[in-house]
Amino acid sequence: MVATFSAQQAPSQAPGPSWLSSRPARRTGSQARKNSKALELIQGSLSSRKVERQSPWLAGFHRAADGTLVGLGICMLALSGLTLHWQNQWGHQYQQLENSQSLEQRMQESAAVLEQHHLGVVKRPGQLVPTNSENLVYIQAPQSDPKKQATALLSAIQLAPIPPGY
Repeated sequence: MVATFSAQQAPSQAPGPSWLSSRPARRTGSQARKNSKALELIQGSLSSRKVERQSPWLAGFHRAADGTLVGLGICMLALSGLTLHWQNQWGHQYQQLENSQSLEQRMQESAAVLEQHHLGVVKRPGQLVPTNSENLVYIQAPQSDPKKQATALLSAIQLAPIPPGY
């Protein structure tokens, strides 16, 4: 018996790619079984109940790993927030340091000008008055209201962008 190709044995689909035809191609039995096994494997691997029944210690490990990852994520967010807060505080403190340095420089310049003035006056001794306790004037410290201090403290807080490079 010899097998020959005849018109009766020709495939029912038109020639060309299978995606062009209107009817889906029939699969052989082995292909269908492979695909169903793949689907069973995927569906079975995603089923937590099946894993828990087959190996409870592995399911517990997965729960612990998930909890650990969630905890690490929360810790990462908290540390990121703290880092941003500390960077903002550092920027404010650095601006205050620069301001105090410029004020110190201005104060030193003022002291130098006053010193030059007093040295010039020493050359003319009749213009200076000797200091004694009767000529001193005492001024009391101003009384401050705690509410005004708190308001002043809160108004002193300024949220400004951090200068680049800091």
